[in-house]
Amino acid sequence: MGYSTELKNHQNEQHKFRIRLLILILLVLAAFSALASRFYFLQVHRYDYYQTLAENNRISIVPITPNRGLISDRHGVILAHNFFVYTLEITPSKTDDLQDTIADLSKIVEVSPTDLKRFKKLRAQSHTFESIPIRTHLNEFEAARFAVNRFRFPGVELKSRLFRHYPYGTLATHAIGYISRINENDLKKLKEHSELSNYKGTEHIGKAGVEQAYEQELHGVTGFQQVEIDADGRAVRVLSSASPTSGNNIALSIDAKLQEIAEQEFAGRRGALVAIQPATGEVLAMASMPSFDANLFVDGIDYDNWNLLNNSLDKPLINRALKGIYPPGSTFKPFVALAGLESGKRLPPYTISDPGYFMLPNSRHRYRDWKPSGHGSVDIRKAITVSCDTFFYGLAMELGIDRLTDFVRHFGFGEKTNLDIQGELSGLLPTPDWKKRRFKQPWYMGETVIVGIGQGYTLVTPMQLAHATAVLANSGKAIQPHLVNAIINAKTNAVKWLPHVVADQLPIHPDNLALVRQGMIDVTKPGGTAASVGANASYNIAAKTGTAQVVGIKQNEKYNEHAINERHRDHAWFIAYAPAEDPKIAVAVIVENGGHGGSAAGPIARKVMDYYLLGKLPPVVIPEGAELVVNAAEETHDATGLVEEAHD
Repeated sequence: MGYSTELKNHQNEQHKFRIRLLILILLVLAAFSALASRFYFLQVHRYDYYQTLAENNRISIVPITPNRGLISDRHGVILAHNFFVYTLEITPSKTDDLQDTIADLSKIVEVSPTDLKRFKKLRAQSHTFESIPIRTHLNEFEAARFAVNRFRFPGVELKSRLFRHYPYGTLATHAIGYISRINENDLKKLKEHSELSNYKGTEHIGKAGVEQAYEQELHGVTGFQQVEIDADGRAVRVLSSASPTSGNNIALSIDAKLQEIAEQEFAGRRGALVAIQPATGEVLAMASMPSFDANLFVDGIDYDNWNLLNNSLDKPLINRALKGIYPPGSTFKPFVALAGLESGKRLPPYTISDPGYFMLPNSRHRYRDWKPSGHGSVDIRKAITVSCDTFFYGLAMELGIDRLTDFVRHFGFGEKTNLDIQGELSGLLPTPDWKKRRFKQPWYMGETVIVGIGQGYTLVTPMQLAHATAVLANSGKAIQPHLVNAIINAKTNAVKWLPHVVADQLPIHPDNLALVRQGMIDVTKPGGTAASVGANASYNIAAKTGTAQVVGIKQNEKYNEHAINERHRDHAWFIAYAPAEDPKIAVAVIVENGGHGGSAAGPIARKVMDYYLLGKLPPVVIPEGAELVVNAAEETHDATGLVEEAHD
């Protein structure tokens, strides 16, 4: 009986063992089935995906930056180009100890903290097999010294790279602009415009002027190399490549010599000059003084130079031609005169008797003329010639602010000229609606009166005033001003001329235009406010002088420029076009705190016009006694606080 029980238990154990073995086999089979299924999924269904990842790990795309396009003046003078400089570059993957390498290298050539900071930034943005500049602009001595010690620095190479260069330094800097290193804001904008891929490997971008406005044309198309790399990130071989396409070249409308003359004539004074070809809108010169050297910004401006430029009282970084806003003063009068003629308010033989002041009806307040004794009998031609304030006070009142502003707006006042670079301000052409929005106050008749002489709220930029002068010279046809004449294709050398855009067309009666022109011609003749400017000229100049107040003086106090701080003196304006009968050039000049337009700004314009029209620079010869006439005829507005007084 005991034997039977033992046998039975043994059979039971064997049965349990078989069940366990079967379960284990099933589990193993299930595991292998799952593994086989996963292998099949990864190697068959996901083959393309992982093949691409493997290729990306094996192959890297190295960008090849294109040569930036050149910028030249209207005669082909190169104003911005590229040149080769020695650079010392490190390939991190080829150095055993990067920090020790840099430390030893600094004993051979100077490596500044700024160089190190730039290197670390570039390294974070680059592959380990790409060479990164640790020093740029090495001189011949430094390059030779490294070459002798080259064997000591594996992974360090002496290379030559293209750098942007502005050969004339400060010349036309505000027009040309400059390039500098790409920052976070630049990257954000490139991403927004889907242009980031074309800037792989590019370190610089246009920051101002033509360099910025025509960035897409100048930059070109980035090339690439497909480089096979090993597991350590080292380059093994180049698999394929595509050459970059150089940027297109830009031909400006600016005449470099004319620009140089304009800048030199400021002789250290602050201000701006804009010269335009009336029939085409081509900007022949655009000076903003003082200027600065654009080369300082190319590789990142250092702290000392930035601090010097940014904190200077003279504000050299501001483009005064586009961003400087000033009251136009008496340069506004020819446009007001034309409004009076076109409206029929001042048609010949209309004259006034000028007592030296103007009074609104039912008012005891006097709006004074710059000449206290008055100008006697004045018609519209004489009013322009001698800059009679009294005449224009009354004309502005009769026209009314709405009619006046509606008319002069056709000359571009109160609006941007839409010049083809960024940063232009629109100035201000005041209206009752504007004042109500701005100050929550009504418009007063007295404010209209002072708008008639270019004072009060009215503000213009030198570019606006030059454009307005060009429109007047072009008989009311407004051509949009532009700095770029043509774009030259880098591959084919095909020239694409930019069109001349007609922005406005104001029909002006020829007789009215002739009257205003004659009054402006008389400005540069004996008895006019700029007689010295027109002296010995072989061509007729149509011009207008002006002053713009900087600070006010008391009602009964006479303006004395020598008794106040130089930076508080009046600005000097001068506008002109020539030859008066067939205008080829229109100019607007402002000399900040220069005082009188005829004596401060006028001579600058004369030199510019002489060179452009005659190709020479004759000295201005003042006939005997002419200086006395000029001094007697210069207008000096001492009407302080005119805005407040206009409420009367």
